[in-house]
Amino acid sequence: MSVTDFTATAGRVAPEQERPADRPVAVRTGPASRDAVRRDPDQWPTVSGTKRVLVIVHTEVYGRRLLDLLPLLESDLRVEVAFTVAPHAFNAGARRLLSALGATVVPWETAVLTDFDLALAAGSQGMEQVRAPLIRISHGAGHLSLARVADGVRSDRRGPGGITGRRYLMWGGRVVPRAVALAHRDDLAELARWCPEALPAAEVVGDPCHDRIRASLPLRRRYRSALGLRRGRKLVLVTSTWGRRSAFNRLDALLPRLLSELPRDTYRTALLVHPNVWSRYGHWQLRAWLAGCRRAGLHVLPPDADWRPPLIAADWIIGDYGSVTLYGAMSGAPILLNRFPHEDANPASPGVELALTAPALSPAHPLEAQLRYAAQEYRPEDYARIAARITSEPGHCHRNFRRLMYRVLGLGQPACPPVTPPLPMPAPLDPAGAGGDAEVSA
Repeated sequence: MSVTDFTATAGRVAPEQERPADRPVAVRTGPASRDAVRRDPDQWPTVSGTKRVLVIVHTEVYGRRLLDLLPLLESDLRVEVAFTVAPHAFNAGARRLLSALGATVVPWETAVLTDFDLALAAGSQGMEQVRAPLIRISHGAGHLSLARVADGVRSDRRGPGGITGRRYLMWGGRVVPRAVALAHRDDLAELARWCPEALPAAEVVGDPCHDRIRASLPLRRRYRSALGLRRGRKLVLVTSTWGRRSAFNRLDALLPRLLSELPRDTYRTALLVHPNVWSRYGHWQLRAWLAGCRRAGLHVLPPDADWRPPLIAADWIIGDYGSVTLYGAMSGAPILLNRFPHEDANPASPGVELALTAPALSPAHPLEAQLRYAAQEYRPEDYARIAARITSEPGHCHRNFRRLMYRVLGLGQPACPPVTPPLPMPAPLDPAGAGGDAEVSA
């Protein structure tokens, strides 16, 4: 399905932008330059009297975070949902996501002039412009990093670089979100330290991604079968976040070793790269950088694939300091940490505990021996303790978040319990050594 773009006449606009509802707009169409008449589509509603929700998508990652929550509004004809792409350096993936979704997309310039009954966002850029009560959620797990020094934050007092950070919640001396949806009750203490003005708006609801993984863990064997991992085959999942602190700019040292040292009749290696890297450099460039490794048997997960089934299916995870690695603590797979930027790590994050628990990948020892060591040293209780720090409402995010949304909308909740569905089956990994481009085609 294609994206439907609202024109500037769509929606309920600010009073200063209003025009008589019946005034036609003349537009030139076709080679004959005939005048056609276009009127406001709101004059002919099929479903009327709806509450209108604006889903604000900054990046592909932020959008997918919100998509986990949108089923809570399904089957309710009292609610109409539209989407917009907010300003961000990594917009390319967001537009691709919404195009594939077949969503109604309101141009940002129109969205900020239109009144909505509720707005949902996993990012902060441009939020002060939105004309709706906003619910702000976190875009990842654990508030792993500190705010960037380059953004004008003093290096000796760097707050968290996420939803508990002051600069991500306030504008012009006021708290922008109507509600700040937190994953863990411990986040309240962080919020009290860094942005106490936002405490009245804070609500602990849980983590939707955590709950989708939790609901899907019993399907591990089915995910492995769907990926094409026959009995006895081991999957090593390599993950990289984005930015200078990520492992991506060191993968040229790791990936060839994995492909040459690990017996190919026993191991499959798959790579998950943060969508922001795809958005920044483009699909062609990533394919080019990884071409040799792909010909040698590396499977590259495309940015539009759901990374969570392969995470659940993995036998080992080699990750850097990112949310995917932290969610890996739920999977039951031993983790080896490939990169830990300790100077930028948020000391209150469970990611620091993971970095002190998981073995650090070493360039000086054979990789298969390091995998065996990580498996021998793996203690499920240690990783369960780390995973428990992701959310204090395990399994209850959908219940809590639906209650919050409908309260802001001023509607009663549907008379049915919200369901957290398991993740769908993944596409199979390419045959080892195929080196095809299908999995990362633009």
